[in-house]
Amino acid sequence: MGEIENLRKNIDAIDLDILKLLNERASLALEIGREKREKKISCYAPQREKEVIANLMEHNSGPLSNETVKGLYREIISAARSLEEPLKVAYFGPIATFTHMAAIRHFGSSADFIPADRIRGVFEEVESGRASYGVVPIENSNEGVVNYTLDMFVDSELLVSGEIMLEISQNLLSISGDLSRIKHIYSFLPATAQCKGWLEKNMPAVPIVEASSTAKAAEIASGDAEGAAIAGEAAARIYNLKLAARDIEDGKHNFTRFLVISKEYPARTGRDKTSIMFSVKDRPGALYDILAPLKKAGINLTKIESRPSKRKAWEYIFFVDMRGHIQDKPLHKAIQTIKKDCLYLKILGSYPMVDDDKSP
Repeated sequence: MGEIENLRKNIDAIDLDILKLLNERASLALEIGREKREKKISCYAPQREKEVIANLMEHNSGPLSNETVKGLYREIISAARSLEEPLKVAYFGPIATFTHMAAIRHFGSSADFIPADRIRGVFEEVESGRASYGVVPIENSNEGVVNYTLDMFVDSELLVSGEIMLEISQNLLSISGDLSRIKHIYSFLPATAQCKGWLEKNMPAVPIVEASSTAKAAEIASGDAEGAAIAGEAAARIYNLKLAARDIEDGKHNFTRFLVISKEYPARTGRDKTSIMFSVKDRPGALYDILAPLKKAGINLTKIESRPSKRKAWEYIFFVDMRGHIQDKPLHKAIQTIKKDCLYLKILGSYPMVDDDKSP
C-alpha cells in the first residue's frame, strides 16, 4: 500500500497544479472576453477552437488518446467561454435527442441549451435572437438528407456556421427491458427507417406509433408499461428506461450530420466547406453550365441535392456542398461566374469541416 499512497500523493499534487493552471487559463479567457466585448466581436470563434485542439493533438504523446484530449478540451473551452458570455444554443429537442448530443459535442456542456419541438422552431429561436446558434439534422449516412431542414433555408436568412458528425446507435428501450412485454413501439420516423430490418425480423407484429423525436418516444414509453421506444442510451438514462435490445440499427457505421446555424459564418481556417443553394432556368444543359466553372476551378463538390421550389411547377432548387471557403479566390471567382446563369443563388455559409470528414 505504501507505493500506492505515494502515487496518490503525486496525483494529488498534479491535480492542484492542473487546477491552478485551469484558473490561470480562465483568467486569460476573461481578459479576451472583455476585449471582444469592447470591439463587439463574437465570443464564439470556431476557427480558433479548432486551432487549439489541433495543436494539442499534434503534441499529444499519450497515454490519453486524441479523442479523449479533444473531449476534455471541448469542455475546458466551453467552461471558459461561459465565463465570457454563456452561449445560447437552440436544438431540435426535447432533451436527450441525438441533436442535443451533437450540440453538446460541439459547444460543450457549459452552453445554455434551448430545446425546440420542431426544426422550424430552432430557426425561429435564432432568427428572433433568443439563441445565438441552432443545431439541426441535415443528413444520415443510411437514410439520406433531411428535406425539411433544406426547405427551411429557402426562406430563412440564417447561415451555416458549422457542421457536426455524430455516430448514431439506436436501442430498444422499455420500463422492464423485457422484449416479451412490448405491445407497441414509439419511434421517430427516421429512427424507424434506420431499424426497419431489425424490426421486421424481431418484432414483426408489433405496431409502430410515430413520435416527434427519439427523446419524445422515450419520454412516452417511460409512462407505458407495455410500450417501448427506439432511442439512444442517453434517453435511457434520463427517462429511467432499460435496454431491451442494443444497437438495433440495420447499418453499422451509421452517422448523422448536423448543421450549426447562425446569423454569420466564421473566417477561413484553411480546411473549410462552403454550402450554396441555387435555381436554374429550365433548359437543356442548364445544370451542366452551372457546374462546369466549379470543375474548371478545381473545386471538389461533396454533396448535391435537389428540392422542388414549391413556387413553380418543375422548378427545382439545388443545394451544393463544396470544399473551400468563400474567401478563397478560386472558389469566390467560380461562384461569381455561375451567378449570372442562375435564377437565384444564395451562399449559405462557409465553415470548418469536421475532423476526419465523414460526410455521407
